[in-house]
Parts: sequence; C-alpha cells; structure tokens
Amino acid sequence: MDDAASPQAELSSIATALDELSRRVTAIAERSAGTDLDWLATDMYEGERALREARRRVDRSVGRLRR
Repeated sequence: MDDAASPQAELSSIATALDELSRRVTAIAERSAGTDLDWLATDMYEGERALREARRRVDRSVGRLRR
C-alpha cells in the first residue's frame, strides 16, 4: 500500500482525539464522584473504559498496517 492510500495519519488523529475525550470524560467522572451526581461518575467511568478500548484497537490496527 502506498503512503497516499495508508490510513495511518487518520488513525493517528483519531488516537489523539480518543485520548483527549478520555481525559475530558475522566475529569467529569472525578468531579461527579461522591456527589449527588455519583450516577454520572459511574456512567463516565464506563465511557472512559470504552474509549480506552477504542484506543487499544486503533493502536493494534496501526501496528498491523506497519507490518
């Protein structure tokens, strides 16, 4: 596959976006934990786990493209 057809640059951008989203979701969770919005913290921590899994899948895909 030539460089123009490679999705690596786009995947790198997605990885960066996932990292930023994860940080933001974690911040919401941390602010909400132990408050009346504890349910929100629980939901956000679940979302954070999903974002981490998405990041791992992107990393795995990039690794496979480099082979």
